[in-house]
Amino acid sequence: MVSVGDSQIRPTRFHTTRPYYYTPPQSSSKTQRPLGRSMRTIRSTLYQSENLTDSVLDLRLGELATQQSKTLSFSEQDFLEFSKAFSDYSACSSDISGELQRLATLPAPKSPALTDPTREPEPEPCQGFLQRESFSTEIIECISPEDLLPTVNLCIEGLNSCSIAVKRSAAAKLRLLAKNRADNRALIAESGAVPFLIHLLRSTDPRTQEHAVTALLNLLLLEENRKLVTDHGAIKPLIYVLKTGTDTSKQNAACALLNLSYLDENKVSVGGSGAIPPLVALLRNGTSRGKKDAITVLYKICAVKVNKERAVNAGVVKLLVEMVGEQGSGMAEKAMVVLSSLAGTEGGRSEIVEIGGIPALVEAIEDGSMKGKEFALLTLLQLCSDNVRNRGLLVREGVIPPLVAFSQSGTAKAKHKAETLLGYLREPRNEASSSSP
Repeated sequence: MVSVGDSQIRPTRFHTTRPYYYTPPQSSSKTQRPLGRSMRTIRSTLYQSENLTDSVLDLRLGELATQQSKTLSFSEQDFLEFSKAFSDYSACSSDISGELQRLATLPAPKSPALTDPTREPEPEPCQGFLQRESFSTEIIECISPEDLLPTVNLCIEGLNSCSIAVKRSAAAKLRLLAKNRADNRALIAESGAVPFLIHLLRSTDPRTQEHAVTALLNLLLLEENRKLVTDHGAIKPLIYVLKTGTDTSKQNAACALLNLSYLDENKVSVGGSGAIPPLVALLRNGTSRGKKDAITVLYKICAVKVNKERAVNAGVVKLLVEMVGEQGSGMAEKAMVVLSSLAGTEGGRSEIVEIGGIPALVEAIEDGSMKGKEFALLTLLQLCSDNVRNRGLLVREGVIPPLVAFSQSGTAKAKHKAETLLGYLREPRNEASSSSP
């Protein structure tokens, strides 16, 4: 069994070449702690007087928490804005896909030996802190990053353990530590956790993989961590999780890729590394949350022309056209935004028309939400601005009456778009095309 004292005097592998000096954010409202009450001081003092083990480390953390200022408030959820068009319909936050609260009451897993008498039970490492996945979020919220540093170091050592149970528990704790607080995200990343979490993305244990990908997602909510995670080669392992993970793991891998895609150079890398086919698969077969995550990432990376072409080739247009008719779920508007993006390429425009996108978009103008009508108009303008055949198809679908109505009742911008499209359709040459077979 490893003692807290041992963990204090034994150098971690992350600090052998470069010591870490973490300076907590300065705040005029921060309550000063009594001198000598840091986590390091408590560890050192207790080690002199008793043989304290890691199994009671979280108990000591609890004592620390009660001594912290009661006026500290919880950090609000971090929301990511995708674009002006998308922000009304999507938001990704730490663990939004993972239902992290279940970890606080997660029962201890049954031993495989109970269900399979022929299977050897997994050797149990030291009992205690790194052996349990439950971890008090109340304690985490009340302790400063300076006092959490020894705990973070223990978790990082656990990520490199030979025991899958310890790896799983360590990743779960880092996931929780990074959930809500930006200062903890900075601390964990700077302490060296990122390469070990990335390595665990290829774990064959589903729960370990889920904890690792969600911990990385939480770290990526801090903008400063995005380049660090990219430089450690996270894109391909995250795509591996998209292909092999549980529903929650796939969702959180998609959200992690979304965060990485906020770096312009990563948009091409994510698409070029093979993310688009598994994102399309998640859009087709995922849960409601997974579909929203997938379509959001596709929207973000399809800002790059080459990714638009990849998405079209991966068969996403058919799915998007089908979603245009799913009113009330928020997916119809999202689908039309992505269709509008794909319509920026010749191949995208051709595919939308061939799949039957024009009737679906006309129906959206008739029955969709106000936002949906505007998005449908934007896509139809791209389809018809320089294509006489598409204008004829649009006229045959009966679009003129709802367009006229919308040009009188929409927003100023929507009215302008409707009038522009009506102008295309009223040109004399469209009469011939509309009557052709």
